[in-house]
Amino acid sequence: MSSTPYESATLLIRLYELRREPTMREARNWFSREFNPSSAEEIVEAVMGPNSGYFRMVTSYWEMAASFVLNGAIDEQMFNDAGGEQVGVLAKLEPFLSDYRTRIGYPNYLSKLEQVVMRRPGAKETMAATREWFRQRAATAPRA
Repeated sequence: MSSTPYESATLLIRLYELRREPTMREARNWFSREFNPSSAEEIVEAVMGPNSGYFRMVTSYWEMAASFVLNGAIDEQMFNDAGGEQVGVLAKLEPFLSDYRTRIGYPNYLSKLEQVVMRRPGAKETMAATREWFRQRAATAPRA
């Protein structure tokens, strides 16, 4: 199945609308600003802790969106052109993803997101730059 440009655009707008839902906004805010894992153990702690719902909401959203791309419901170029939040999500997790997958016994966890992000031109460099941006932002963020 391959979508038309109109169908891709319609689905992308629907995905954008879902991102605007208040709880999803809170989850995305937490993931972007407060969740800065330095190990697979910290990912496990997030999944088991009070922000588990936020973590699962953000990661499952982007895995779902990536599955739409990989199955032809959304044009991949249009998906990538429409934004880059998915890169930030994977950038935070990717250094620990293999270890995390082993820990949870799910070797394909976030594999759709990983495939879509890593197929972008310059993906490795973009991921490294994104991680550095998050690192600098976390280092200068005011402490609560």
